[in-house]
Amino acid sequence: MLGRLGFFWGLVGVALVLGYAIVRLARIGFDSFSYGYEWYHWIILLASIVFMAYSEGYKGFQKSYSPRLAARIRYLRDNPRLIYTVLSPLFGMGFFHTTRRRLIGTYVLLFMIVVFIIIAHQLPQPWRGILDLGVVVGLTWGLVSILVYSWLALTREEFPYSPELPEPVDSK
Repeated sequence: MLGRLGFFWGLVGVALVLGYAIVRLARIGFDSFSYGYEWYHWIILLASIVFMAYSEGYKGFQKSYSPRLAARIRYLRDNPRLIYTVLSPLFGMGFFHTTRRRLIGTYVLLFMIVVFIIIAHQLPQPWRGILDLGVVVGLTWGLVSILVYSWLALTREEFPYSPELPEPVDSK
């Protein structure tokens, strides 16, 4: 029971974080339409959406983050520990109990996201909205891919993705 709770809390927790970001950024993005777009705004909006769909949605989420998250919460389902279950969304995202390389990558990515958010807050409309609409597309793609991979991790006997757990310590 604890393992299933950890799986679902990990999935729901991450989905809530992404869903909140999607809704918040979509409001800002759609507000940018009230500023009257010129032809070049439409071209940059299209470029932003295509770029973020590919780089964030496809490459970032679908090909890397989503399968790893699903593998980690599947691992938690099969190997429940109380503290990991309580912190399941953070466990799934790779903030602890992972390889050194993944841990560094997770915290560097978090830092970069915070820096990009600070920069984006400085942009005036409609530029901020144009950027945010691209991010909304990428995050939505990511959320869908997380749900798909999590379903596969839950229903398939074999799930061929690594949860990137830390190497066992030699007891020599």
